[in-house]
Formats: sequence, structure tokens, C-alpha cells
Amino acid sequence: MNLGKMFSHIHVDKKYSSHAIPVFLGSALEKSLAISQGGELYEEWLELRNGCLCCSVKDNGLKAIENLMQKKGKFDYILLETTGLADPGAIASMFWVDAELGSDIYLDGIVSVVDAKYGLQSLKEEKPDGLINEAARQVALADLIIINKTDLVSQEELNKIRTAVRSINGLVKILETQRSRVDLSDVLDLHAFDSLSGISLQRKLKHVQKTHSHLDKSIVTVTFEAVGNITEENLNIFMQNLLWEKNVKDKTGYPMEVIRLKGLVSIKDASHQVIVQGVHELYDLEETAVGWKENEERTNRLVLIGRHLDKDILKEVFIATVTEKQENS
Repeated sequence: MNLGKMFSHIHVDKKYSSHAIPVFLGSALEKSLAISQGGELYEEWLELRNGCLCCSVKDNGLKAIENLMQKKGKFDYILLETTGLADPGAIASMFWVDAELGSDIYLDGIVSVVDAKYGLQSLKEEKPDGLINEAARQVALADLIIINKTDLVSQEELNKIRTAVRSINGLVKILETQRSRVDLSDVLDLHAFDSLSGISLQRKLKHVQKTHSHLDKSIVTVTFEAVGNITEENLNIFMQNLLWEKNVKDKTGYPMEVIRLKGLVSIKDASHQVIVQGVHELYDLEETAVGWKENEERTNRLVLIGRHLDKDILKEVFIATVTEKQENS
């Protein structure tokens, strides 16, 4: 379900042929590949003593990246390739938590590869109560899904895997490939976690629909809208109750568990739309380049991917949190 040997087959577009792009592989020894002007590859091995990158993310994994940057200088892009059982959210959090690293590096996006022939089998694998299917989690967190080996399945089978992916993640962009051949330009400059994604997100939010998972019954995409301005303080209260305190529950009493969150909101007295991003318990707010037009109805739109999500309850709690506080202020 992970990137596998994907990066060894990526087609390098001329646009990126002169860029230095190290690739970290999710194993005990981490291999760095830097692309030079002639497309020639240079190798260096970095040891992560605790195993894969996702397990070492707070210590050796982070240190390996920092050491490599000091040794080789700043890179244009860094590709982190994890193991098949990795939680991409743990790695994504590294770039929000570590301020020193964040000054030089920003998170561009999460890419997951789905095997067209065996991916559905992985997604259907049942886990004990309380545990999330690892493959489904990776699909839920992804900004880009690459469905590989499409030449090995029928059109009917391909449609099934497409439907399965979309049923989990209603926002994700899907690419279909054979023999892992993908243009590098398709996986770089996604800008999925910064303010530049505001324009494309605005278009997506107008068309994304609530999904009904055909696989893990609890992982779905829900979206809701609420008209009016809100304050950043009240939005923080809603996010913290949902993501940190787990106080928002579904009709059966299960706490709603957010795996990924995106949205555009209208902050009071702000002239531009604000993008909201969330991965597990972490979230961030950033003003976008998309300005509010005069006389435009200001609307807050949120998309959440996760377990035990109930659209009606989420919208009700959101509105109650932001409006009640405004009336009392």
C-alpha cells in the first residue's frame, strides 16, 4: 500500500532534472538519491537505528534529515518513502511540531500507492475492534492516490478499486499508472498543506459529497457548511473539543475520530478566506490568497475524513460553539 519501489520508476521531467531530491526509504538503512543536472544519481546511506522512519520520527528520523541538510546543503525537494504499515500522519506531524526543521522545509503533500490487483484485498482486511485498517488509514490521509498495475486488472476491477478509494477519501486526486511510471511533476508541488491550496480547495469543496464506505464501515468522508463569520478563538474551541478532548460523539456514543480535515472558513474582520488543515490531533490555520468579494455571502465549509463521523451532529456542534460564544461576547 505504500510507495514501494515507486521512486525508482518515476519519470523525471525536464523541469526537475537539475534539482537535488533525496529519497528516504522506510527501512533500517535509509538511502538518499540526489538528482544532478545530467539526471545522474548519487547515493548515500543513512542509518536509522530504531528501524523505519515513522518509528524514528521524533529522534533519529528527524536527525537524519537535519544531518543530511547540513552535510549536502539545502535540497529542492525531499521524498520520504515509508513502509507498508506506516502511519503517514506521524511523519506529517513532524513538520508542524519541529519549528527548526519547519523553517527550511514545508509539508507539500501525502502520496499513497494502491495496487490495482491486490489493493482491494488490503482495504477489505478486517481488524480487531478499535483498530483502523492500515491501508484505509493511508488512503484517508492521502492528497494523491496512485493506482498502480492497472494493466493487470479488468475495467470492472479497476472501477471497484476506484470506488473503494473514493468511498474513504472524497477529496483525493487519483492517478492511474502501469509499471509505476509517473511523471515527477505529478507528485511534486502539490501544495496540499499551505495557503496556495486554497484556490483548488475552494473548487473541490463545492463538489465533494458525503461518502458511504463499502469497506471499513466507520471510515467515511463528511462535509458541511455554515453561513456567517466566526472568530478564530471560537474555531479553536471547536477544533480542540473535536480533535483533542474527543467530546464530539456520534449517536451511539462513540467519539468521532478525525484522520484528516480540510476546510475554508470566514474569520471575522478578515478580508481573505482562511484554510483549516488537520491530521489526527494536529491542526493549523492559514490565510489564503482568496479574498472575500463585496456582498458575497460568507460561508464556512469543512470536510472531515475519519471514523464514527456524523454530519448533522458535527454541523450542530460547530454552529452551537461559534454562535453561542459570539452572543455572549
